[in-house]
Amino acid sequence: VHGPPRVRELPANAVLPPQNPDITITDNVLHFRAQGHGAKGDNIYEFEIEFLEPVEPKPVCRVTQRQLNITVQKKESNWWERLTKQEKRPLFLAPDFDRWLDESDAEMELKEKEEEKINKMKIESRVPKDPFKHLKKGYLIMYNLVQFLGFSWIFVNMTVRLFILGKDSFYDTFHTISDMMYFCQTLALMEIMNSLIGLVRSPLIPAVVQVFGRNFVLFVILGSLEEMQSKPVVFFIFYFWSITELFRYPYYMLSCIGIEWKPLTWLRYTVWIPLYPLGGLAEAVCIVQSIPIFSETGKFSLGLPNPLNVTIQFPFVLQIYLIALFLGIFVNFRHLYKQRKQHLGPKKRKMK
Repeated sequence: VHGPPRVRELPANAVLPPQNPDITITDNVLHFRAQGHGAKGDNIYEFEIEFLEPVEPKPVCRVTQRQLNITVQKKESNWWERLTKQEKRPLFLAPDFDRWLDESDAEMELKEKEEEKINKMKIESRVPKDPFKHLKKGYLIMYNLVQFLGFSWIFVNMTVRLFILGKDSFYDTFHTISDMMYFCQTLALMEIMNSLIGLVRSPLIPAVVQVFGRNFVLFVILGSLEEMQSKPVVFFIFYFWSITELFRYPYYMLSCIGIEWKPLTWLRYTVWIPLYPLGGLAEAVCIVQSIPIFSETGKFSLGLPNPLNVTIQFPFVLQIYLIALFLGIFVNFRHLYKQRKQHLGPKKRKMK
């Protein structure tokens, strides 16, 4: 190159395209030899160029149907007075003005790059460093790992019992699984706290809808009514919940350490499509089945003192909750669908 690193000079009578070009650099001299059709017809063409200063001994050659490109890298990126060691430029060399760069232009370009680098460092220095970053990351990894192990135990236990006992496993699911489900769903309250304090970027409302919706069914409906604990619907509720979390928690756990496994990402943002409505339907069936029991026992019904003498019937509250349940399903479904488009949709190309 002559002048700056980006400037290149080409032989004026270059062979285009040559066949089997032999290009080497020895003792700072470029040797070229190739068979081709040029100014002298079909012939062997060769030339030598001794560079002004040391260059890398391995040139990069690219042959196309229209031309031959040889790229030679300087050993040191500095400005050359000329390309060749001899002061007079060889007649077969001509400057490539499309890639020409004056010394003043090069200095301006370097100056702009330095300014850009300095501005970037200033912006980064303004961002306060979080001294608890590693502690927060460790907490999130442990939280997601514990939840994954808990729901994995639930899923495996229920699957094994289903294969061994068949339909009989439906009727004692609650008594077998409830302790672990209590633990996992109580721990899930931390997801609301994590979103509330900004520890994770997940929106608060979807987290509240899912956690409180599940805990309402688990603690209020199933936990307070022994008659509901032996219903087959309990099996489907627990099974749909556990399958969904088998992919959600490991996805978040790997995200904490900057790892993305594409099959897991696809499962995390796809499995919920059938499971989320099915889980919501199972919860609705559970609530409908519990309404007659609450009406008969009067449990959780609230009688107001005189002179109003009005009783708020809990079955009426459950009927209202059914409406809220389907609204919550719609809210979370829309949120998850947006996330799926964001992670699995076609990538938008950035304009250059």
